[in-house]
Amino acid sequence: MTANAIPLEQLDTDALEDSIYRKVSWRIVPLFICCFLFAYLDRVNISFAKLQMASDLGFSETVYGLGASLFFVGYFLFEVPSNVLLHKIGARIWIARIMVSWGIASACMMFVQTEFWFYTLRFLIGVMEAGFVPGVLYFFTQWYPSTRRARVNSYFKSSICLCGIVGGPIAGLILGHFDGVMGLAGWRWLFLLEGIPSVLLGGVVFWLVKDRIQDAPWLSAAEKEVVLSRMAKEAKPATPQKVKDIWKHPTTYVMSAIYLCLVMALTGLLFWMPQLIKSAGVTDTMNIGWLTVIPYIGAVIGNLLIGASSDRHRERRWHMAACATLTAAGYLVCALFPGQLLPLMIGMTMIMTGIIAWMPIFWTIPPRFLTGIAAAAGIALINSLGQLGGIIAPFMVGRIKDLTGTATPALFALFAVSVLAIALIVWGIPKRYYAKEALQD
Repeated sequence: MTANAIPLEQLDTDALEDSIYRKVSWRIVPLFICCFLFAYLDRVNISFAKLQMASDLGFSETVYGLGASLFFVGYFLFEVPSNVLLHKIGARIWIARIMVSWGIASACMMFVQTEFWFYTLRFLIGVMEAGFVPGVLYFFTQWYPSTRRARVNSYFKSSICLCGIVGGPIAGLILGHFDGVMGLAGWRWLFLLEGIPSVLLGGVVFWLVKDRIQDAPWLSAAEKEVVLSRMAKEAKPATPQKVKDIWKHPTTYVMSAIYLCLVMALTGLLFWMPQLIKSAGVTDTMNIGWLTVIPYIGAVIGNLLIGASSDRHRERRWHMAACATLTAAGYLVCALFPGQLLPLMIGMTMIMTGIIAWMPIFWTIPPRFLTGIAAAAGIALINSLGQLGGIIAPFMVGRIKDLTGTATPALFALFAVSVLAIALIVWGIPKRYYAKEALQD
């Protein structure tokens, strides 16, 4: 007998809900993981392209750092408007548009010849990608109750780890084996070959994604009833929130500051990891690519375990603080043992594990004080302000490296940023937003 033939009240509702959400997750999450994978490949492939691009075009460390940072300027300026439009237009159309446009802009990086076009295209990629991550996180709030979000967010954010696991070897392969093909440098092929899949995935999103639970043809009427009933139990404010309401919550600014620290810690490593490995004596691009996999393997394991633990204990603050502590310790290890490959790999693994596990837990907090269009705009605002860290950190590392000849002082600075994040997490978030979430009946 099928679930449709049994009255819902006669079923084990917890087991039925778990079964339905497994079905929902298999339908939604892998697609967005794939999308985020290529978003991150297009965002950070510049770190591998630099191994050839900087010398080919005569770019200094500061020029590279500024170009890496300009992505986040475009992202910052257009994040909130993009997510407001997503709320009005719908996730299917808007996320598809984002993916197609960023894929085209990223592929156009292959034509860069001068600093001007390097800066311009990096800025445009940020403009085109703005709204993707907060848009997907907002989309999840329409499908998943709060008690399930840390885990599903951790699955989604695991695509950063997948990017590192597959991105390094792929980049090393393209740089090594496509260099000179049809008269083009390997770094030009890298931008082209990693930009095209994003355009194609935009079409897949447009075809497969449904904005509302009621519109999903792959759920039966009974399954839709269970999911809609579960979502109806989520706490909602007495009066609907508006976009302007996001400015009334001091927690919005605290969360933005925490996320700025998180993004600084992430991008400080993300855009310089291949160069740090090279500074430890590894020169072959393929070997560098394979070594970048190690921190991400540790991160994906830690991410899934910590996300599951946070959901199981329904606790957010101390899980986040522990992740920030692991990140800080990792930066300290890297700074204390410069140029030594083994401590460097251990430190980078600690950093990446802490950051990747930190992010999905972090994004469970904003929906606890923001709803509706205010949630869409608020998530985008927090993400947007936090992305300023992506402007600061890559440029800071490049500038310090040009001035001192080493990245060690920048690593100590990022250690201090991570310690600041610990303090903000422990003392800055009101208890009502991180207190244990009650189980829903």
